[in-house]
Amino acid sequence: MGLTDAAERRTKTDSGGMKRRLELASALVLSPDVLFLDEPTTGLDPAARLTIWDQVRRIDAGGAAVLTTQYLEEADNLCDRLGDHRGRPDRGRRHPRAAQG
Repeated sequence: MGLTDAAERRTKTDSGGMKRRLELASALVLSPDVLFLDEPTTGLDPAARLTIWDQVRRIDAGGAAVLTTQYLEEADNLCDRLGDHRGRPDRGRRHPRAAQG
């Protein structure tokens, strides 16, 4: 995740993207079966967003990732099931991408 350079620094000086990557890495230490992520890429630059997306895909391949997002592009790229933000589940409707794989 590109964290080697940050090993000797205090996190106070890290960018928002680096802090997000550190948060995700610390959540992955115990290899959870399910990982809940609340808007994991909010405020990140495009390169950092792609790094987080790659990690979410890796997590989802070995377990499950549940995330909230404001970005439709992110939901389209990462999710195979969608829910409504008003608390109404989308009745488990599978995302069209899930039907392809």
